[in-house]
Amino acid sequence: MKKLTLIALGLTMGTLQAQKQVKSKVADPQAFAKTITEAELKEHLYTYASDEFEGRETGEPGQKMAIAYLKEQYVSLGIPAAKGGDDYFQPILLEVRKVPTGQLSMGDISMENGEGFMGFTSFEGDFDQIVYAGYGIEEGDYSDYTDLEVSGKVVLVKSGEPKDASGHFVLSGSEEASKWSNISEALSKRVAVAKEKGAVAVLFFDQANFDRYQRRFSYMKENDSGSMGIKALAKESMPSFFLNTDLANKMLADIATDHQPKVLDLPLSFAVKSANKEVQSENVVAFLKGSELPEEYIVISSHLDHVGVNSKGEIHNGADDDGSGTVALLEIAEAFKTAADKGKGPKRSIVFLHVTGEEKGLLGSQYYTDVDPIFPLANTVANLNIDMVGRIDPKREGDRNYVYLIGSDKLSTELHELSEAVNDKYTKVTLDYTYNDENDPNRFYYRSDHYNFAKNNIPIIFYFNGTHDDYHKPGDTPDKINYDLLENRSRLVFFTAWELANRANRITVDKAGK
Repeated sequence: MKKLTLIALGLTMGTLQAQKQVKSKVADPQAFAKTITEAELKEHLYTYASDEFEGRETGEPGQKMAIAYLKEQYVSLGIPAAKGGDDYFQPILLEVRKVPTGQLSMGDISMENGEGFMGFTSFEGDFDQIVYAGYGIEEGDYSDYTDLEVSGKVVLVKSGEPKDASGHFVLSGSEEASKWSNISEALSKRVAVAKEKGAVAVLFFDQANFDRYQRRFSYMKENDSGSMGIKALAKESMPSFFLNTDLANKMLADIATDHQPKVLDLPLSFAVKSANKEVQSENVVAFLKGSELPEEYIVISSHLDHVGVNSKGEIHNGADDDGSGTVALLEIAEAFKTAADKGKGPKRSIVFLHVTGEEKGLLGSQYYTDVDPIFPLANTVANLNIDMVGRIDPKREGDRNYVYLIGSDKLSTELHELSEAVNDKYTKVTLDYTYNDENDPNRFYYRSDHYNFAKNNIPIIFYFNGTHDDYHKPGDTPDKINYDLLENRSRLVFFTAWELANRANRITVDKAGK
């Protein structure tokens, strides 16, 4: 009996020793992080954000040069294409809808598209009535469409959502608004409900954001561009128009405080026309297979496009936006490949995702998540998104060793804690959460490619340096990048991805989106 006990003890000790040995296989990542250097980041960026690439506008020759450059880098690093073979490109058929021209008439009032109303799609028709559906929300037990018949009708809705007597939002039951209030989904969710009920168009009153929509409209009109969307999803769209406060109140007095759905006897005539054009674009996707958990994926992303050439012929080089994130991703990929070549590759698979069409509405990432996810979203552990990490926000002058982190705590407490711990251990960057506030008026959480992962309840971190005077202007050039900061911020992303890829357990989602 004593002998058996000693044998058992020996086996136990042997097992513990084996576990220690397995745990020790996770290498120290610092040597691999050192392959991310100022010099290489600068060399990449002076090419990628050069005039030769003509601002990398989606679908234009400069964007084709950009994807060729990215492919060349992955081939030279020996990192395979996600789709196998030499197929680094994920083709996306897009559609440009030129800014429509035409009028909306209401009785003896007539206005041009872009004045009191704005639309980005064609729509023609005459109507004697419209249906006011309040907030235009239907979710769970709440509906603004109770007893309303909207089939074949134009529906008028407004932004916001209902509150109860205590001031809490009805949908969330708390002081936190739901997705119906975020700028990225406020209209699309309302349009989806209206379409399902048979409506033919939506009029949307959003007083807080009308000026933002108008700036976008004016920019596209001035530059003879248009609204771009994914062709495969075009059939799901429905005409929608933004209204300013004056026109909304002409349709319904006190619309901001009147929440009661009703039919309005209001003659409207739409004569808005647009010409559409197909555009071919591509994401670039490379892949490093995990050694132990190859069917779990960490997606690291940046957007490869920028805004191109303006109407004056000036090139918008987009060195910071998002040349900085693009070259950071290349260097991060090199660091992981260096580890793999030394037999220390990540346990989980790493997807290096360069998306197109971010400047057109997060289209490349939307295509990846909504149309053709190359790797299953259910197996996607997290998305680390890098968009503008080479400059200094004027508000942070004198305190330059920082980066804004957005979204790290939105879906996973573990991800946030991991991110903090990794930074404390390796990079010691000041992590600024200013723009992580749900009430931040900039709404940056909804304005870069990570959001298409977050809306699918995939934990994300968005790395961002803030805006500056050259944002979306010709002055965003490589000579203004702070390459020492770009190096350290890139290493922070690498260390975070390394920990996500090599930890024993997949991080948990404990704050699934409402």
